[in-house]
Amino acid sequence: MQLVDIGVNLTHPTFARDPRATLDRAYAAGVQQLVLTGTSLADSEAAIGLCRTLDEERRHLFCTTGIHPHDASEWTADSAAQLRALLAEPEVRAVGECGLDFNRDFSPRAQQERVLEAHLELAVSTQRPVFLHERDADQRLVEILRPFRDHLCAAVVHCFTGEKRALYAYLDLDLHIGITGWICDERRGTHLQPLVREIPQGRLMLETDAPYLLPRTLRPKPKSGQNEPAFLTEVVREVALHRGESEAELAAHTTACARHFFGLPALS
Repeated sequence: MQLVDIGVNLTHPTFARDPRATLDRAYAAGVQQLVLTGTSLADSEAAIGLCRTLDEERRHLFCTTGIHPHDASEWTADSAAQLRALLAEPEVRAVGECGLDFNRDFSPRAQQERVLEAHLELAVSTQRPVFLHERDADQRLVEILRPFRDHLCAAVVHCFTGEKRALYAYLDLDLHIGITGWICDERRGTHLQPLVREIPQGRLMLETDAPYLLPRTLRPKPKSGQNEPAFLTEVVREVALHRGESEAELAAHTTACARHFFGLPALS
């Protein structure tokens, strides 16, 4: 199986000691391509740097560039121009991580909304897909997205953890859905198990969101308690189980979907 992890926080300090070893374990597990998540201007620049230093072939590592809703208060008059410049780099394949987080409210909601709209305007003008974050804000996210949708080439709600109402609203907008190890969490993720059957092939992608969201079904568990891209295979196992598909079938269509969405090269 060849897998694509569409959401990896490889710039996180926990990976700083030996990111190449992390990637080697991922490749050995069949995770052949990874999209590194940019969550701020500095983080996006760091992600581009990792793509260049750790992927000499320019075939395995790619990234997004954006400002996370947690950091929407840091948006300045220069932010859009800085993001536009980063989007011109060949490693960058999507606008984001951007969106709304009404769960933690680390930035004022009105500012989150303004910054999201600025990201969407960038995505329209550059014709890049959008990598979206949403927590407790699905209705407002749909309201903001709707007038932009016909002009966006594509958008994915990454790390989807919502309920049926949110999923159907996103699918009605022809959005893609990213599923993580949240589905493996018996405390808070079991509602996703029947919902993943509702996501059509061609709209479903898989991710770890590492180092977060270590799959709780993983055995044996790493001593560090830290998630990493190699553990995407556990997400595959769980999602395939609840979709009634083989792991090979799930891997094939989610990988094809991710490569099309992000414009990734096929690997032999």
